[in-house]
Amino acid sequence: MSLVGAELERQGISTVCIQLLRVAAERVRPPRTLLVPFRHGYPLGVPNDAAGQRAVIEAALRLLEDPTRTPPVLVEYGPRVAG
Repeated sequence: MSLVGAELERQGISTVCIQLLRVAAERVRPPRTLLVPFRHGYPLGVPNDAAGQRAVIEAALRLLEDPTRTPPVLVEYGPRVAG
């Protein structure tokens, strides 16, 4: 998805990538990345945790609101979680 985000940005569409792997984000360098600490397959966190999932989405959308950050932007979400 990082490559898709980069291409959409070149077309004038702002994007945010929710990424599980820092190394992937650092290599591909999408314009805006929220690095989440969850296990693979769960980029929004644990199932059935609507409040937690909403918090992740809101954090990702906030990356679009800050015009002072120039891409590429990599922001870590919360503390690292085992799993």
